[in-house]
Amino acid sequence: MRREEFKMERTGLLQVGDVLPVTEGKLPSSYYYTLGKAYAMSANYPVGERIQSEKGRVVEVKETPKGYFVTVEFDESPKGERICPALPL
Repeated sequence: MRREEFKMERTGLLQVGDVLPVTEGKLPSSYYYTLGKAYAMSANYPVGERIQSEKGRVVEVKETPKGYFVTVEFDESPKGERICPALPL
């Protein structure tokens, strides 16, 4: 399972266990992702680390000095992990 962190501007929008759609946005050299109806947004990801899943499950919601963050679990391999270890990268 792959886990990624998304930034929220306010709390109370999501709960652990929520399953949300993920929308992909494209920048000139990277991709970013939005959870649900703009509940939270990801950092930018290079092409090789794109999220392949169309939905994810919330596994943690936390408040830090930098703001609110939500961790989402996707049904795919973690970034950087090879699906078939016998093949070169």
